[in-house]
Amino acid sequence: MRTTHIALAVLVTAVWGVNFVVIEVGLGHFPPLLFSTLRFLAAALPAIFFVGRPKVAWKWVIGVGLVLGVAKFGLLFVGMDQGMPAGLSSLVLQIQAVFTALFAAVALGERPGRVRLLGMAVALAGIAVAAVDEGTSGPLLAFTLVIAAAACWGVSNVLTRKASPPDALNFMVWVSAVPVLPLLGLSLLFEGPDADLAALRALDGTGIAVILYVAWVTTVFGFGAWGFLLRRYPASSVAPFSLLVPVFGMSSAALLLSESVSPLRWCAAALLVGGVALTSLSRAGGPTPPLPTALSTESAVAEPLPDEPVSGEPIPAASAAAGPAPVPVPVEPTPARPTPAANTPPLTPESSPTRT
Repeated sequence: MRTTHIALAVLVTAVWGVNFVVIEVGLGHFPPLLFSTLRFLAAALPAIFFVGRPKVAWKWVIGVGLVLGVAKFGLLFVGMDQGMPAGLSSLVLQIQAVFTALFAAVALGERPGRVRLLGMAVALAGIAVAAVDEGTSGPLLAFTLVIAAAACWGVSNVLTRKASPPDALNFMVWVSAVPVLPLLGLSLLFEGPDADLAALRALDGTGIAVILYVAWVTTVFGFGAWGFLLRRYPASSVAPFSLLVPVFGMSSAALLLSESVSPLRWCAAALLVGGVALTSLSRAGGPTPPLPTALSTESAVAEPLPDEPVSGEPIPAASAAAGPAPVPVPVEPTPARPTPAANTPPLTPESSPTRT
């Protein structure tokens, strides 16, 4: 990779890691479900008017939008609001790579190899260590909600692989439009209209900056830049950079939010990052070759990576094919064939020249 592109990859992972700190700040201004609503609203508008119509079936846009936008981010924001630290959240969410491998084995028939199974075991050991650490120092319910968010992320990765969208940014913008109304309804139901109105009335410059960061910087810029890199390099070269996300997340939380990182948490981080690396970068067996997956705006190891390139622009969290996606080439329109003369017999399938 060129030096400038390496710097871009590191910048994107830094943006995604710091995003957890920004979410923590935003939760001080908005109820969690309302905050998630505003995040997706700002990500969808006005971009939705410039990216064109969805390039995949609506069922995939709606399915990923509900699972990723409503379930995953709803659970993440509520979990962080309930006390899950920002740095630990950036780390624990990486277990989505294990969930993706498990769900892909069930839904897509992919058989995880020995290295991948080892990676899953190591990552789960890291989660167990993190749970012990959080159980002694923080609310275990919040920890469980973030684990559930990672599981939903895994489901959305498999759905996106089935959809195989050819345009990453187009897909993400339309997916961002889906959760807006469901999240708003949940916010009104569980957080109450009074709390939502109070938060909107108190909207200040910090609140606006937070919304713009999580919507435009992490989603539009981060997602677009990552897609740019995946179109030019094998994902096996790009995806390892995403392991820097929890590094930036934990370090920025420690610097900006004064979050303490215990020795047990560092141990959990080493196990989880190592396990995710083995799970994500090892080859999967099975009859179904992996397709592109969703990249969340908080991480890019959205799923285990294959060794063969696939067509289309990879998407995630999300979260990628192990070869550069071909750049679409515009197809010249086929010129109209001249109308045969009156005495010329029409061509039959047997007499028509075969186009190669």
